[in-house]
This record gives sequence, C-alpha cells and structure tokens, in this order.
Amino acid sequence: MSTLFGSASSTNTANTLGDLGKDVALTSPPEDSVSDINFSTQTQHLAVASWDKKVRIYEIAESGGSTGVAAFDHEAPVLSCHWSPDGKKVVGAGADKAARVMDMTTQQTSQVAAHDQPIRVARFFTPVAGGDAMLVTGSWDKTIKYWDLRQQSAAATVQCQERVYTLDVKKNLLVVGTADRYINVINLSDPTKFYKTLQSPLKWQTRVVSCFTDATGFAVGSIEGRCAIQYVEEKDASSNFSFKCHRDPPQNNMTNVYSVNAISYHPQHGTFSTAGSDGTFHFWDGVAKHRLKGYPTTGGTISATAFDRTGAIFAYAVSYDWSKGYASNTPQYPNKVMMHPIQTDECKPRPSVKKR
Repeated sequence: MSTLFGSASSTNTANTLGDLGKDVALTSPPEDSVSDINFSTQTQHLAVASWDKKVRIYEIAESGGSTGVAAFDHEAPVLSCHWSPDGKKVVGAGADKAARVMDMTTQQTSQVAAHDQPIRVARFFTPVAGGDAMLVTGSWDKTIKYWDLRQQSAAATVQCQERVYTLDVKKNLLVVGTADRYINVINLSDPTKFYKTLQSPLKWQTRVVSCFTDATGFAVGSIEGRCAIQYVEEKDASSNFSFKCHRDPPQNNMTNVYSVNAISYHPQHGTFSTAGSDGTFHFWDGVAKHRLKGYPTTGGTISATAFDRTGAIFAYAVSYDWSKGYASNTPQYPNKVMMHPIQTDECKPRPSVKKR
C-alpha cells in the first residue's frame, strides 16, 4: 500500500508549513561535507562526522548556540559517529576501514575496530545481558562485526548478502540495510543470526533505516523519494505502509524525485522526521499517517539529522550528499549544521480520532 499523506488535498497547507527563521547555525562547522550527526542521550553534546577526516564534538545551548569542545582525527573521510549510552565515549568510523573511540573524560582516542573495506556505520548498544556497552560496525566488506572495547579482535562477525549501507539499533532490535535492497532484522538476544530477512518494500536502493523508539519496527528511506514503515512481527503487518515524500509536484508527466537521506525519531513523541537531497525536512505522525510540518528548502541537500535527548532541538546538516556526482561539489555549495528549536506542536502526534 502506498499513500502520500500530508498532501494539500487532505491538510491545510498553511497549517503544516514550518518556519526556519529561528534556526541557529553551528559555530565553526567542519571544513568538508558532513556525513553524520548524533546527540548524546546524557548531555547536550553533539558529535559531527565529516569528510574532512575529523569527528568534532560541540556543546549545544538551549538557544541553539554552540561551542566546540573536542575533536579527533581519522586517516580518511569519516562516515559515521555515535555516542555511548553513558555519554562518556564517542565513536567515529569511515573510509580508513577503522572505528576510533574518544573517551570524553580523558580525551584520549584509540582504534577499536577494523574491517577489510570502509566502515559505513558504527553504533553503540547495551548487550541484552547487561554490562558495558558494545559496538556494532557495518562495512562495505559485506559484514557486520560486534566489538567489546576491552578486546582487540571482534567478538563476532556476521556475513551479510551485500555491502552494508545503513544500520540502526534500538533496545534489542538491530536493523541492517544492504545493497540490493536486503534488510536484515536481528534480535540482539541472538546477535549472530538473522531473525528475519526481507527485501525492502521500496523499489530502489536503500539509503537509511531507523528504528522506532519502542523497537517494534523501523522506517526505510530510499533514493526514489519514498519512505516505508515496517513492523517486525507478522501480527502487526497490516500496519505496514509506504508513502511518497521529497518529490516535486509533477510537471508535463515528469516528477523529480530525491533521495531520503535521513530519518530521525523524536525521543518522546515517537513521531519522526525525513530529510532529503531536495533540501527539505518534514515531521510525520506515522500512526495517524499524517504530515505534521513541512519546511521550506534549506538551500542545499540535507545529509544527516538528529534530535537532542529532550526532543527540544532538531539538528540538520546542509551539506553536499554526492547525489549529483563529483561535478556538483563546488566550493560555493553550503556546508553547515543548523539547530532548529522545536515549537510546542511541531512534533506532537495528532489526537487520535476514534472510529465509529
């Protein structure tokens, strides 16, 4: 089932048009394209990974103002960054085939993971049995690996069908999206087996997966301006659906479609954002199948997004995403990270309407 929700036909467009006027730019942003951004779940700190081979850490004020507090280097472009659950460590991973962790207390950096090809994504998670946080890395070498930071070698390696393009973790749910549209669902109580493997419900290349806040399912974004909502268990399958987003209105039987680059879930409300190479972001209520807010273009492709731990700030990176190849990456292209203060109703779900 495919729907376009939040269209003008079903919603007063004026009510759903958001305002970028109060958004605040990050101070001293990276010198090259931003590949990933991630907020700590414990403090108001933001990690920013960049093609300039660095991960930078900023302290973010309630106003959206920012102060750079730390940075660490890689040997090639950094493609991913993430905070440990306790907020004491930051991981970066990327084209140097390595993951490196900075200890925020000592500001010491150490290499903690290695693959045979670039690491596309790295995420911390808490093991089901408890104990210290572990790391999962997904690579273009077609594997995911689990890492105990106290050990040199991988705790386990899982072979995937194709190159890993994206993965996300929430509670005991790990979702891995690869080339050729494979999506592997893993229950972290049995981390070396695929609980379920499916082809993406979308027809074109997977760009991003993002787990629901309650870990009952996940969203998938693809290069064709479409997003899918997918529940893990069959009993919930009737709630699966996909919808069009990040597309221009049709003209002369032609529609420009754009990649959905980032999907972020609001930590309190369970609503979510999509952002794309059309330079816009939108907030959605997946349960009510309704667009809450859409925003004007930001002047460049949006490569990454993140909510802070309270859901009061939405950060988005306006940065070249390579969707139009090498020639479009000019020095004039915008490269910035913006803090959008969430207004009271922007991300709140719609009141449920009882069916007769």
